[in-house]
Amino acid sequence: MSVIKPRTRGKQFIQHRTRLDRENLETLYAYAAFLDETPEYVLNELIDTVLAKDKDFIKWRSAHPQSCAPRPSPPPTELRDERTASGTVSDSAARTAVSPASTPAERVS
Repeated sequence: MSVIKPRTRGKQFIQHRTRLDRENLETLYAYAAFLDETPEYVLNELIDTVLAKDKDFIKWRSAHPQSCAPRPSPPPTELRDERTASGTVSDSAARTAVSPASTPAERVS
């Protein structure tokens, strides 16, 4: 009889990347093959079953109900090119351009 219960539906999944010891990775995939399930399912069930038995953790978690998961990083913002669709520099970009007379070498007179 397997330790992990049958799959249930209706859970929301979040992608998480991590590193495992080589032996744990092999065991994870072997157990997933034994159950004819995915490694992700096995990991989720292990967390549900093993941590549910940790009385100290259950007590701590009830005192700390807030999320402990890191917040997702916002997507990086792209630098916008101030060119128009025709490929020419827009008026606002042209006004902010440095004129040759304002270079540091010419200001030192």
